[in-house]
Amino acid sequence: MNKSELIDAVTKKGDISKRSAAEMVDALTETIQGALKKGDSVALIGFGTFSTGKRAARIGRNPRTGEGIKIPAKKVVKCSAGAGLKKAVNKK
Repeated sequence: MNKSELIDAVTKKGDISKRSAAEMVDALTETIQGALKKGDSVALIGFGTFSTGKRAARIGRNPRTGEGIKIPAKKVVKCSAGAGLKKAVNKK
């Protein structure tokens, strides 16, 4: 499912206009991004938790030449599925 399909699904489920659904989806993603950017975690009970972690700087290898490449440290996004989501996905 891509963003436009998600907006269509929210439109049908919420019985709202497509424009309102698009604004809601955009607001949700912007809010989650903003919280993660500040270093906060976002917990949606039953769905999952989004958080950030740190990846240390390291030396990688160029597969073509075998030469060492310096890879800088950076923040990474982590997502952990909640119990409700896991149960829904595995339900037959």
